Amino acid sequence: MNYPILKVDTIHTYYGERHILQGVSLEVYPGEVVVLVGRHGVGKTSTLLSIMGIQPPKQGSILFNGKEIVGFPCWEIAHRGIGLVPETRRLFPDLTVQENLEVGIKYNSNDYTLDDAYTDFPELTNLRSQPAGYLSGGEQQMLTIARTLMGNPQLLLMDEPTEGLAPLLVRRIAEIIERLVNRKQTLLITGQNIAFALELANRVYILDTGTVKWSGAMEQLQSHPQILQRYLAV
Repeated sequence: MNYPILKVDTIHTYYGERHILQGVSLEVYPGEVVVLVGRHGVGKTSTLLSIMGIQPPKQGSILFNGKEIVGFPCWEIAHRGIGLVPETRRLFPDLTVQENLEVGIKYNSNDYTLDDAYTDFPELTNLRSQPAGYLSGGEQQMLTIARTLMGNPQLLLMDEPTEGLAPLLVRRIAEIIERLVNRKQTLLITGQNIAFALELANRVYILDTGTVKWSGAMEQLQSHPQILQRYLAV
């Protein structure tokens, strides 16, 4: 039987007194691409931060490989095999490209090497000695993805990976993600760029005001455009 690698069960997350996630549940199976979509401010980023332990839920359960991870620090969750590509990128601007990649190395694992990173992201090859703060937005996004892959995550969380990028760079990021999909990398992606997201998804969750309003296979969503119109106004 195929069990979910990630099972989020009725989590409630707060920012101070603000009740952001109000019983969010979702599942991700090995090798699957799951997309969490919704307008800005509905809780997509908060869901990923809750999974990573950066903004832990006050109620509910998050199982990774069948084991509870609520309450663990984010470094322990990363060590267990979850990697996050944050929308804010969180690079070290004064460190070089190569130094940023080296920061992401997960010790006792060399499945994904620096050579792999430069092969996947050839744009970074000639920038390896450049401080990350001097890179363009698209180059920084590639570096952020590459750095996260250096940790060999079983599950890769990507928060709005194409937000703010020009169309040509959106296509480049899509190509990178498609390559990960072909390698059977398990992915949970948030986004508003529906066309980009739905090209990749096996299953989709629609989030609105901190709750899951709809979930199902990509084919179901494509055959019911009124759902997109209702929750996403597209």
